[in-house]
Amino acid sequence: MRAMGRPRLSRAARPVVRARPKPPPWKRPTSRRVRSIRDRLRAVYGVPLAPPHGHPIAELVLTVLSQNTNDRNRDVAFLRLRDRFPAWEGVRDAAVEEIEEAIRPGGISKVKSARIKAILTAITHNTPEDECSLDWLPKLSIPEAQAYLCSLPGVGRKTAACVLLFAFGMRDVPVDTHVSRVGTRLGFFRRGAPFAELHDEMLALTPPGEELELHINLLRHGRRTCHARAPDCVGCALRRMCPSAGTFGGS
Repeated sequence: MRAMGRPRLSRAARPVVRARPKPPPWKRPTSRRVRSIRDRLRAVYGVPLAPPHGHPIAELVLTVLSQNTNDRNRDVAFLRLRDRFPAWEGVRDAAVEEIEEAIRPGGISKVKSARIKAILTAITHNTPEDECSLDWLPKLSIPEAQAYLCSLPGVGRKTAACVLLFAFGMRDVPVDTHVSRVGTRLGFFRRGAPFAELHDEMLALTPPGEELELHINLLRHGRRTCHARAPDCVGCALRRMCPSAGTFGGS
């Protein structure tokens, strides 16, 4: 007697599993497409106004403090640091433990305190008369300024771009996790590209003078709509322009 089990399906009745077609090779978006996306984001979020504030070391320290925390905790840590040490030379010369205590609300303070002290020490060693200053950076070309900042301990392209754009209004575009995610889904970037490539591509496709606008509005869209796990494709203003729209479960 044959053992009972799952009945065998005939060849004709078996479900056909088709392999997903491979996506076409990535191509850099045309300037017309970038402008169309910029205009749509502008209609939703407006044009951000944030003139360069002229405080490069403050921007550098703020960016270090922003890692793995939210904006509120970052700002609390920064204000505590400035209350404790009104001059950056004071932070540079302080014991790591003192810096750590001041920035504790920002999280992973042990790592961040050592990094901030190392950065400020390196800046001093590379400036005339051992000044703790980056006010001379605009005298360099963009690649030279990027290279210098990235030579500082623990500083990468995103942090360097934040300093150049927000402090001086120089042509650079920070690519954080939100900009990376939204840009990849829109086809701005090659999937799986390293962060250095993401920054190069973002700079190449951004219209001159619109670095701040495109960065801020892509970031806003990532926070409000194009979430990492469950993007709101149905309610997305870029739905008709996005090759990834509707490819996420439940969207």
